[in-house]
Amino acid sequence: MARLDKTFTSKDIFALAFGTMVGWSWIMLSGIWANNAGMLGAVIAFAAGAVMCIFVGLAYAELTPALPYTGGSVVYSFKAMGYWPSVIAGLAACFSYIGIIALEGPAFATAIDYIIKIPRIGYLWTVCGFDVYVSWALIGTAGAVVLTWVNIRGASMTAVFQKTANFGKIGVGVLFVFGGLMHGNTEYVTPLFTDGKGFIATLVMVPAMFVGFDVIPQSAGEMNISPKKIPRLLIISILASAAWYILMIFATCISAPLDVRLTGEIPVADAMAYAFGGMFWGKVCIIGALCGIITAWNGFIFACARCLYAMSNARMLPAFLGKLHPKYNTPYIAVLISGVISAASCFMGKEAISWFVNASSFGVIILYIMDVLALIFLRRKYPEIKRPYMIKRFTPVALAAIIAVVAFGALYMPFGPSALSAIEWSFAVVWFAAGFILALWCRFRYKDVTMEERENALINM
Repeated sequence: MARLDKTFTSKDIFALAFGTMVGWSWIMLSGIWANNAGMLGAVIAFAAGAVMCIFVGLAYAELTPALPYTGGSVVYSFKAMGYWPSVIAGLAACFSYIGIIALEGPAFATAIDYIIKIPRIGYLWTVCGFDVYVSWALIGTAGAVVLTWVNIRGASMTAVFQKTANFGKIGVGVLFVFGGLMHGNTEYVTPLFTDGKGFIATLVMVPAMFVGFDVIPQSAGEMNISPKKIPRLLIISILASAAWYILMIFATCISAPLDVRLTGEIPVADAMAYAFGGMFWGKVCIIGALCGIITAWNGFIFACARCLYAMSNARMLPAFLGKLHPKYNTPYIAVLISGVISAASCFMGKEAISWFVNASSFGVIILYIMDVLALIFLRRKYPEIKRPYMIKRFTPVALAAIIAVVAFGALYMPFGPSALSAIEWSFAVVWFAAGFILALWCRFRYKDVTMEERENALINM
């Protein structure tokens, strides 16, 4: 069986995780988060999300170096609970990744449109009040094509691309924060809090903002580092991303008054332009946003392809998804599927971004539940597995992780304070129904493949 190349260093892994977590959303949504919940309310929402992710991150910190194989959650759930729990974990992971992949194309076109107005040619339809044109959609599609090509070329190309874009994004972010401190006004940060409804509206978006740290276990099969380093990389990437989001919320609020943040086309860019006194600086901010789009887009295509590749190798999905490129040794069919979905989403317009964020967040919750359950079952069933890192206070940490994830999950339910919309539920239902049908077909199509053979396929990729 052909295997993926082990090329990722510690710096590559951190760049991949941080860049995947911090993409476009901060540039488009920081002002919205602050408007919904107030500045401190938004900060508290992200702090709460970070706490949940740290508890789940501790589960990954134990699981990943113990089972350092491509596919991450697919492997953990299969080893701990068997075929169908692994299918659920894999489908949830891919759904959460694809939700973010889908928003990057419209986000890319929106960012380009802010810098250079895209001619409106070839009207197609209107989605939630946004007129979608062929010319606008093709800009996002072009980005999808480039990122698909980068991921087909291999992990080394992906890592170089990721680190370069991260530098550009961080440079603009630092400039924005210092500009806000120098030119902003503390009077702009009001209101500090709004109400419970606004806080919940912000809170439900938070899980999708942190989902990128689980790209680390997805890339485990391509790491060229000691497993002992993995737990530190996981926690540092979560903390770094939480710090970034909180700083961007603060900088947005202190840089411009509320009316600018409410009426601007892209709140963060408009806030930076206001603070620095010219639209040129808003366009500079968008350049940083483009770097963020690229890092998240790149990282999630990578992660989704590896997850599909792992499920295919274990014969949970059709075998063709596990094919490796004859030259670049990458799961190119899985990469192409991610790229096609990304390109297609561009034709839904920028107002669909919130649908993708909310649907993705729901997928994240399912994924985290499966990972915590995998941790608990593995502890009980396989205490002999060598674990380079073990959670010291296992029971309270596992309990806290379950409570945090279930509490977040309740927000999305029909009885919750911020239930998913009909179209968001339709995304989830269609995805999981199609996935289960394919998994059921594979169970019968490959009925002669034993559980031991499936497990060997997962750990020998």
